Amino acid sequence: MATMLSVNVNKIATLRNARGGNRPDVLAVTLDIERFGAQGITVHPRPDERHIRRRDVYAIAKNIEVEFNIEGYPAPEFIALVKDVRPAQVTLVPDPPDVLTSNAGWKVREKAGFLSDVIADIKTCGARVSLFIDPDDFVDSDFSAVTAVGADRIELYTEAYADHYHTARRDALLAKYKDAAYRAHDAGLGINAGHDLNLDNLKTFVQTIPLVDEVSIGHALIADALYFGLEQTIRRYLDCLKVE
Repeated sequence: MATMLSVNVNKIATLRNARGGNRPDVLAVTLDIERFGAQGITVHPRPDERHIRRRDVYAIAKNIEVEFNIEGYPAPEFIALVKDVRPAQVTLVPDPPDVLTSNAGWKVREKAGFLSDVIADIKTCGARVSLFIDPDDFVDSDFSAVTAVGADRIELYTEAYADHYHTARRDALLAKYKDAAYRAHDAGLGINAGHDLNLDNLKTFVQTIPLVDEVSIGHALIADALYFGLEQTIRRYLDCLKVE
């Protein structure tokens, strides 16, 4: 099966919030994204609501039929929101509240006690749990720590790959991601990926690592939609995810 596309709609909310009012309508655009073929919707609500707001999360959860993925740092208010909304998947990231965008993976062994507790709490609402992971943290070790804390999947933090896609480092980085993905898979974990994946680099990534279950893409996809239109852009991303 092809890798699933989950579209992060944070940037739609950023555009709306920049002007006030409700244009663009985040829910309406989300429903269009679903209608155009995306298999999932991702949101990353932050405490300051600088893009996605709590009311957006509730509205999306009530109206979409595809998989809903909520990502964020597992602060008490985030966990309470997740337990109320009951999404299909929760992706935990180690971001402090003021960070611009996710920029690091979990140090799972250092945070094992904390992660075990929050994952057990989140799973009471039936959600699958994914941990945002930088492969650099697992070069010389297995993924037993991830399974031990109760996670179901990892999300590979792909910024390094994207940054070096047009450099001589690309193949070495791809090999590192592939090795991490297969070791995680062997440990019984599902594999997601995200951060700076785009129309230029996505196809190579999923062809090299065909066992990736899902990619979460927002900023690049919304930027591409300025040129190609939203429906055509989603079709192009879905085409990238077809493994030949």
